[in-house]
Amino acid sequence: MKFNLSEATGSVQTMISGFFERLPYLAIAVVVFIFFLLVGKGVRATVRAVTQRNHRHYNLGLVMGRLSYGLIIFIGLLIALVIAIPGFTPGELVNVLGLSSVAIGFAFRDILQNFLAGILLLLAEPFRIGDQIILNNFEGTVEDIQTRATFIRTYDGRRVVIPNSNLFTNSVTVNTAYEKRRLEYDISIGYGDDIAHAKRILLNTVQEIPEVLDDPKPDALVVKLADSSVNIRLRWWVQPPRRFESLNAQDIVLEKVANALLSEGFDLPFPTQQILFHDQTEESDGDRSRQREGWPQGKGDAPRPARIVDALRELKEALSTEQNSKRR
Repeated sequence: MKFNLSEATGSVQTMISGFFERLPYLAIAVVVFIFFLLVGKGVRATVRAVTQRNHRHYNLGLVMGRLSYGLIIFIGLLIALVIAIPGFTPGELVNVLGLSSVAIGFAFRDILQNFLAGILLLLAEPFRIGDQIILNNFEGTVEDIQTRATFIRTYDGRRVVIPNSNLFTNSVTVNTAYEKRRLEYDISIGYGDDIAHAKRILLNTVQEIPEVLDDPKPDALVVKLADSSVNIRLRWWVQPPRRFESLNAQDIVLEKVANALLSEGFDLPFPTQQILFHDQTEESDGDRSRQREGWPQGKGDAPRPARIVDALRELKEALSTEQNSKRR
């Protein structure tokens, strides 16, 4: 087989000339795609601006803005491909991408699941951007809600990316869902202290703190008669319900409450235990009918303590008895 250089160079020249012939179409396709890109951004910004006026439907604006942006970009891409590639049809793009393939569907199952969950979360609005939520071991402020995942910023300055399917199928605690939040803390006093007087001191002290709301009113309830204390649960409300304000209010309340109780002579007890040791030195050890298990003697007769000297004396007497018997 002979190599024809002129034929090869002719093919290359034909390809180059064809590229330059299509170059204006490629330029028009790029311009068209950029136009649709700008239109998509404009529509997204307009939808967000309209929905931001009504804070209640802010998440709905995010959904509509992103969906409209993606749809416009997809339409622009199809038109640009039709202009740039001769004989191209949208059906060919579907075949190339394999959107009708079952294998592609299984491969993108998790992506589609997160996408649908994100759409439902944005429509249902269980929480919004700026809310503070708790999911399993993660707690922080919602930074962004996308169609695939939700971004939260933890209180120690880290970002956590949570798939929307996890948020949709698991229980989520929204700390900032309402304007007010109730805090509580268990305070222990001694059994010899006046419970009613302790309650009055707690309530009077809390009501003088500016961070504590007057409505709903704070309350103090006895919740447990513990082993070494009486536990009173102090409950109060704060506003706003965010993490920083809650911790700050709790710090002020506990400091003032502790000082008030101590100044009034109340005992703030700590757990105490009484440990009884089994006396292993008594001669009754092992005799369950006489063994005291470490309890005091009481009125009855106590078993005589077992001593090593007595044991040695008994052993010596046994040995001497045995020797005497052998001599006889």
